[in-house]
Amino acid sequence: MNILLVEDDLELGNGVRIALEDEGMKVTWLRRVQEAARALDDALVDLVLLDLGLPDGDGLSLLARLRRARDTTPVLVLTARDALEDRLAGLDGGADDYLVKPFALAELVSRVRALARRSYGLEGQALVIRNLTLHEATMRVTVDGRPVELSRSEFDLLCLLVKRADRVLTRRTLEEQVLPGGLNNESNVLDVHMSNLRRKIGAGFVRTVRGVGYVIDRHAAAGEP
Repeated sequence: MNILLVEDDLELGNGVRIALEDEGMKVTWLRRVQEAARALDDALVDLVLLDLGLPDGDGLSLLARLRRARDTTPVLVLTARDALEDRLAGLDGGADDYLVKPFALAELVSRVRALARRSYGLEGQALVIRNLTLHEATMRVTVDGRPVELSRSEFDLLCLLVKRADRVLTRRTLEEQVLPGGLNNESNVLDVHMSNLRRKIGAGFVRTVRGVGYVIDRHAAAGEP
């Protein structure tokens, strides 16, 4: 998981970063609202850990910005504000969870995992998009219960698209994060993999956004190109 931690307390931020990295997560730690806003524009983030009282503003402004843009990235608020009205403001503003400081790092890690499962649409150990089911641990994919054989690159592309369903992933992102050799591949390598993937899983899953990249829509009608 790629975690964006927005926290200005040096001791707490470092403790959270170490705890999450020990669990195998990648953590980008920033201390200001504007830095976090730029990071969310430029990178793929699976979950945001958001302090509210930051040096250049209130974290709720960043949360509001995300939700106005229809960005559904899970947000876990970390704050010393423990009044009921503060918690309600955060949750009503679009936060997925709220953790009051001081907190145990073990509880934070547990809540991060729970949000990830909820965000990815997990059923047990499966990622599910309509009639497509993907088992990441075993690299098993089925459509309508029928097994689909994919190459490693095809599987990794599908997995990334499913995890970021409804979010357009650029060609550059897919090449950098999934394909062996990254951006050093020939210009049509990604297109070949996508063509093979579409042929194997069927029409209506992977949609091309011309000039940008690709997306899987959670609720697209079957057969949509």
